[in-house]
Amino acid sequence: MSAERTTTDNAFSYHLTRTLDAPVGRVWQAWTTPDRYARWAYAAPGSVEMDVRPGGAWKATMVTPDGDEFPLTGSYLDVAENRLLVVGMDVPGKPEPSVMAVELAEDGGRTRIALRQTCDTAEERDMAEQGSTMLLDGLTAFLAEDA
Repeated sequence: MSAERTTTDNAFSYHLTRTLDAPVGRVWQAWTTPDRYARWAYAAPGSVEMDVRPGGAWKATMVTPDGDEFPLTGSYLDVAENRLLVVGMDVPGKPEPSVMAVELAEDGGRTRIALRQTCDTAEERDMAEQGSTMLLDGLTAFLAEDA
């Protein structure tokens, strides 16, 4: 497993990449199947709903390591099966959703995954990048257990 971070021209963007030891179809299912997603993405069991298509809505109740729960909602802005998920996340008090792109590429039976997001401030970027790193760690562990 390899991981890297690159910075773009926008100081408030991040781009994380990792190579996962699973075929792209399994990684796609982990991101787009509610019960699978809940098992690795720190969501409360039974709280995840997904309508995985452009314009489709999603929601989940996330559980922090100390047990606090907070609901998240959003929509899918772009979907290309086994290749791309562009997810909009509703942010209280903001007119536009926060957008994260998840790109998948086949890499000899493994999957190269890239997560990209642009935020409004350095603090938002740092929090989003930390959250995305936790997601990638959870996904990596889930794929290893589920192999």
